[in-house]
Amino acid sequence: MSIPTTSLFALQAPPYPGSTAQRGLIAGHWIALGLALSFLCVAALMFDARMSIDPRSPVTWGFAGALLLFGVTRYVFRTPRSAAQRVARDLSELVGAFMGISLLGATATYPLAADTHGSIDPLLQSVDAALHFDWVAWYQTVAAHRSLQLLGTAAYQSIYVTPALIVGYCAWSDRRAAARGFIATFWLAAVITLLLFRVMPAIGPFATLWHGPISYMPESALYEADLFPLLRTGNPYVVDLGALRGLVSVPSFHTASGVVYIATAWPIARLRWPVLALTSAMLLATPVEGTHYLADMLAGATVAMVAVLTIAAVRRRLA
Repeated sequence: MSIPTTSLFALQAPPYPGSTAQRGLIAGHWIALGLALSFLCVAALMFDARMSIDPRSPVTWGFAGALLLFGVTRYVFRTPRSAAQRVARDLSELVGAFMGISLLGATATYPLAADTHGSIDPLLQSVDAALHFDWVAWYQTVAAHRSLQLLGTAAYQSIYVTPALIVGYCAWSDRRAAARGFIATFWLAAVITLLLFRVMPAIGPFATLWHGPISYMPESALYEADLFPLLRTGNPYVVDLGALRGLVSVPSFHTASGVVYIATAWPIARLRWPVLALTSAMLLATPVEGTHYLADMLAGATVAMVAVLTIAAVRRRLA
């Protein structure tokens, strides 16, 4: 049974202790500890790879200011006295945590890429061949239709829209347990993805399978193929947060994120179908717009399921 959310009174009344909506609530300090450890790990990776972030960049200050604002709001409204304060508290916590995880994860791909060697593209191509997946045919179909390009780009970018729907609804309907479970699952999926990326580098099917004129440049372009050789030189490198790109090809983090989104939204009736529709469109766009092999996507789905089941088990123990 879920907490009713059809009236303002229901929104104002906090769930009673042990209510279904808050069972399995992951402690806030666990989330904070995970973020702190992640920050230290990324800082160590950056230092070891002779990389840095320009502290004078307006984008750096913008992200820092936004995270500070979320942190201050979360602290000020830590004991909310109204529904509006509770929503502000939960939104600040969730958006701040999601932004922090996303920034740290994308930044970590740069020093990790610098420490890789070779690529496993031939293995991924053989897996796709065994599955009868023809990436070139998918690309040619999209390149021949402008409507598919526009729809694919929008669907691929929905990776930022769907979590906003999830955290926004969870904050409004006072589903802190589900929201924190989502954040923890997303964080764990990101960590597993980065660990696998370190030992399974790939530059993607666009760089390896397409050899003709480029009639359509997908959303993810050729960043892996362009940046890997540069980063592997070991020369000092400044990561531009304004042009930050996740360099993971396998496992596909778009796919991992999509599975996490669906798993989070499925028990919530009002989110289930909108999230399923958006995520399905994103996954269909991922092979071309994300320049991913089908093997990448299957690996990403596996990573997500491990993260979903692990956090679900933790929440059951907490409940």
